[in-house]
Amino acid sequence: MSTTATRVIALDGPSGSGKSTVARRLAGRLGWRYVDTGAIYRAATLAVLRRGVDLADDEAIAATVAGVRLELSTDPARPTTLLDGEDVSTLIRSPAVTAAVSAVSAVPAVRARLVGLQRELAGQDGAVLEGRDIGTTVVPDAPVKVFLDASPEIRAGRRAGDADTGVTAAEGNLVDRVATDLARRDSLDSSRATSPLVAADDAVHLDSGDLDADAVVERVLGLARAAGLVA
Repeated sequence: MSTTATRVIALDGPSGSGKSTVARRLAGRLGWRYVDTGAIYRAATLAVLRRGVDLADDEAIAATVAGVRLELSTDPARPTTLLDGEDVSTLIRSPAVTAAVSAVSAVPAVRARLVGLQRELAGQDGAVLEGRDIGTTVVPDAPVKVFLDASPEIRAGRRAGDADTGVTAAEGNLVDRVATDLARRDSLDSSRATSPLVAADDAVHLDSGDLDADAVVERVLGLARAAGLVA
């Protein structure tokens, strides 16, 4: 499809900002597709790790990702990610994948392929896309763009309770270690040459530290109504 999509809500933000929860609830409320673009990059990363590819070898990474089949369920009630037909929805949340996904997703050829897939998944009938470059790259003309964020402390506290933090509590304070890892990923994702993590110029900024998930959903629904996307 082209980048023109009149029924798309673009929801961007860093890890721990709450965008996955908000995007799924929005899609469920609207009866729209839910596209977790991060899950696609994670599945690609899992393929790279399984092949034992050097994370510094962009060409090998690109070749590996080009040779696998990636599929994503767009049902917000049953988000599922498939790698060559295998359900890897749980495997892609492993610490190893979390630690490597920024390196894999920074490869321009990987992003070029997966952005095309993400646009196909969005379809034409209404979709909520969440990620890091939806409003700037994947669907730059989305009528509703939201950049969701929260303080590093709040984001780290949330992710410390997740299975995919990428760190363990073997030593030190888990929240502090998660905060350090999030800062590393934020830096990598924000500084990459291709499609960095950055808010679109016309995105509405929402602080999920001040609003719970339901309140954020209501705010975004209000933006969608104002844009004429929903009644």
